[in-house]
Amino acid sequence: MWLRCTSKCVFASLSRSYNNVLSRSFNIAAFMPEAAGFEGVSDRAALQEFSLSNSDHFWAAVARHRLTWISPFHTVQDCDLSRGRIKWFEGGKLNVSVNCLDRHVHTCPEKVALIWERDEPGSEVKVTYRSLLDMTCRLGNLLRRRGVKKGDCVTIYMPPCPLAVASMLACARIGAAHNVVFAGFSAEALAERIRDAQSSTVITVNQGVRGGRVIELKKTVDTAVEGCPSVKQVFVAMRTENPVVMTDRDVSMEEYVFSYHDGDVFGCVADIGWITGHSYSVYGPLANGGTTVLFESTPVYPNPGRYWEMVQRLRINQFYGAPTAIRLLLKYGDHWVHKYDCSTLKTLGSVGEPINTEAWEWYHRVVGDGRCPVVDTWWQTETGGICIAPRPSDPDAEIVPGMAMRPFFGMKPVLVDGEGKLLTSNNTSGPLCLAQPWPGMARTIHNNHQRFIETYCQPYPGYFFTGDGAHRSEEGYYQITGRLDDVINVSGHRLGTAEIEDVVNHCPAVAESAVIGYSHDVKGQAVYAFVVLKKEVGVPEEDLSQLLKDMVSKSIAKYACPDQIQFVQRLPKTRSGKIMRRVLRKVVEQDLGGLGDLSTLDDPAAVQEIVQGHQDLCSGERHSPLKVHAS
Repeated sequence: MWLRCTSKCVFASLSRSYNNVLSRSFNIAAFMPEAAGFEGVSDRAALQEFSLSNSDHFWAAVARHRLTWISPFHTVQDCDLSRGRIKWFEGGKLNVSVNCLDRHVHTCPEKVALIWERDEPGSEVKVTYRSLLDMTCRLGNLLRRRGVKKGDCVTIYMPPCPLAVASMLACARIGAAHNVVFAGFSAEALAERIRDAQSSTVITVNQGVRGGRVIELKKTVDTAVEGCPSVKQVFVAMRTENPVVMTDRDVSMEEYVFSYHDGDVFGCVADIGWITGHSYSVYGPLANGGTTVLFESTPVYPNPGRYWEMVQRLRINQFYGAPTAIRLLLKYGDHWVHKYDCSTLKTLGSVGEPINTEAWEWYHRVVGDGRCPVVDTWWQTETGGICIAPRPSDPDAEIVPGMAMRPFFGMKPVLVDGEGKLLTSNNTSGPLCLAQPWPGMARTIHNNHQRFIETYCQPYPGYFFTGDGAHRSEEGYYQITGRLDDVINVSGHRLGTAEIEDVVNHCPAVAESAVIGYSHDVKGQAVYAFVVLKKEVGVPEEDLSQLLKDMVSKSIAKYACPDQIQFVQRLPKTRSGKIMRRVLRKVVEQDLGGLGDLSTLDDPAAVQEIVQGHQDLCSGERHSPLKVHAS
């Protein structure tokens, strides 16, 4: 787990360094101290080239400078992508918990490590590095006493909170693996993940709190473990004061007391149950000695100003969130941002999916007041950290809205054609692969290495296949076009759904959209668009639908024009903000029995509204002047 953190130099640390060296004479050593030992490296381009052509030297310097090793490594890497063999820093021994906590406690014990932004606004809790280390050690000792040993896998089913972070670090400290399950999954989904991990220990809380609602997490765990005979014990912490039923296998955890101190603040609002929360809420910031925010609530609770009130109150410097959340807040207007002082912000980031141009510009202009760079980052669970992003870059280097743009150090993205041949020219598109291994990459799939090889190494031998498509511009910048399985094939023309959505979202009346493909007798597939409008839009459906079709026809091509446009109040999203396109496809295919588990949705009622709207559309019902109001 730790090696994925070292390959990123964490977003917060990099942006801070970048801002400190914004000058015409770019001091590369001030930006990255290790570069002082790299011969001939004096600027960003040279450093990028060195990281690829001298990969061993580059990663060895980073690893030795930024980590505390128990035993030094003797071999930097032994990798063969075509065979799925990925080995880094052989002979070396370290502990991620020590690197995230102990070494910082030696130098700055009272620095704030975590700011827990609880669901209740204004009730944040600050935890110093010393307190977090103490909490982690206590929990690690508890796990050991209860029989958890090196090599075991502990399932963690908790909301974002300091104890959840301590649970992750405690597992790493004693050599156990952790299986962090998003605390929005149903009992069935949780049980499946417990069985896959073969966990005998689960850590949870009595109840979660999100958006003012109480979520019965302990009850979900109780139901899940009924189908998991491997589970021998469940540790239960108290998030609320409400008692829950305890069984013989349940172990009550004592409360800890936190210190309150000021600190530098990195605000990644992702849930720790997702990879963004792993890498950029927990391991990345803590490994770099930063202060990180754990966000428990929603972007619209108690109102659409929640993020920006939090920025003002916690004095957040870097803000990292999902494009879908930005589009949601855009719908509510500028005044919710202007109500608060966001002057502490230095860098804005987006993660999870391509960000459309309108959302990018609103994010930059309104939230960042036109002065904060927007870092549209591309990476995946499998990559462990950011692979392509506009920053770091040379001073005054351009940032193009909606593009991830530049490879990160040590990353070599390539585009290939359908036969796996390299596309070497610019202004071209194709499947996105990575040509060189890197320390943060996935090495296998738990208990199924053959599946890892077949999924990532065999489609394009010699390359790591990402599953995404991308466009490389005339300037050599990368723009992610979306998952290749989200490509729509209309009359032989392959269209990325993100490309169509970007055009639709350019309409001033549109807040966000989701595009899918569906079966068509003549075209093979046709385009179906779900569209959410901004507040107080009074336009006849037919007129607005035609306007959007004309925009797509003009910007892309006539064959890309949506055959059907359905206006909806909201899109089905997970609690982390990702649009559930799988659900939308099932609705359009009229396969309501195949909708699957909807428990991860932030608001399952959205699906029923969409089902009814689809039925109305199919039956030819129309609604004259449409008015959409914020819910």
